[in-house]
Amino acid sequence: MKRDYYEILSVTRSASIDEIKKSYRKLALQFHPDRNPDNKEAEEKFKEATEAYEVLSDGDKRARYDRFGHEGVRATDFGHYQNANDIFSHFADIFSGMGGGNIFEQFFSGGQSRNPNAPERGADLQVPMALTLEEIAVGVEKKIKVRHLVTCSTCLGTGAKAGTAIETCQTCHGSGQVRQVRSMGFGQFVNVTVCPTCHGAGQIIRERCDVCQGEGRVQEEITLKVNIPAGVSEGNYLTLAGQGHAGRRGGPAGNVLVVVQELPHNRFLRDGDDVVLDLEITVPQALLGAEVEVPTLGGHSLLTIQSGTQAGTLLRMRGKGIQHLSHGGRGDELVRIQIATPDTLTKEERDLLERLSKLEHFRVASPNTSEAPVKEKSRKNRKKAMASEGMFENIRSIFT
Repeated sequence: MKRDYYEILSVTRSASIDEIKKSYRKLALQFHPDRNPDNKEAEEKFKEATEAYEVLSDGDKRARYDRFGHEGVRATDFGHYQNANDIFSHFADIFSGMGGGNIFEQFFSGGQSRNPNAPERGADLQVPMALTLEEIAVGVEKKIKVRHLVTCSTCLGTGAKAGTAIETCQTCHGSGQVRQVRSMGFGQFVNVTVCPTCHGAGQIIRERCDVCQGEGRVQEEITLKVNIPAGVSEGNYLTLAGQGHAGRRGGPAGNVLVVVQELPHNRFLRDGDDVVLDLEITVPQALLGAEVEVPTLGGHSLLTIQSGTQAGTLLRMRGKGIQHLSHGGRGDELVRIQIATPDTLTKEERDLLERLSKLEHFRVASPNTSEAPVKEKSRKNRKKAMASEGMFENIRSIFT
């Protein structure tokens, strides 16, 4: 008993012609005999899907099938196709995206036949370029050494020894391909493969060039200058056109792709076009304020630390970051404040800290009481609350 055509194509009875075409295309490629050699089940499914599509893609046949079932389209006889070419030339519209012609010949041979003697573009080369943040910030010129293939100057790219002839391959007659025709029950199928004699070249070189050994190209090392613009990032690449491998048979050369790699920095962390620096300052500098020298990507700059600065505070140094790649201007340097505490104390330092701990703004709350340290109201009030200016100076002299 025949299966329902809609079930075969896995579509609903209200399916559009586009949905039917899409489903049939998928099944035809899936069950093609060249993909399933000596598989009778796949061959039957291939024929079944084609028969279903022939009916459902035709408005009149589909209407008769919907009304009377298989009886309504009994005249549809799969035997009137002579071979696979007949089948797919009949349904060529749904395979037009493959470039026309015999769909299976194209699908399994990689597309329309090409001229094996046509010029062939050379391959690209990728070269990693490791850059520091300092180089990325302002841009830099670099030199790289590249080993690439160039056209052999002895045989001028033919691969043949001077004075010898290049013969047309007698197996494929210069096409670089051979075709095998197989009978598969209801038709014939064409399988296209690379010629085993010339390996797709279409030509036979009897005497090879002594320099390139028939390749037509030889290796050469060159030095290239690369101008890296400011603001590049990891994974960005620059193209050096025509500096890759030379093409075969006079084809154009490929390119060199210089791929950016960012080297980790021992002080800075990149955040877009900004850079982040962790800066340690002393307790007196945090309390009293200070002017400190800070490293930047371009050298050192002075940074003002306000009195009462807390650990974790971010201070922005505008224009000290990385130059923008796509437009003018630069990012910033973000200085993240860390407060350094000494590992050991002298007797004098300990005595001073013990005296400070008895003052209001340095008093530590007892864990058994609700007493909490007095919050700072203002930097001015904090200074007034200190025991004396002399004690500030003593602390500064000891901890800085």
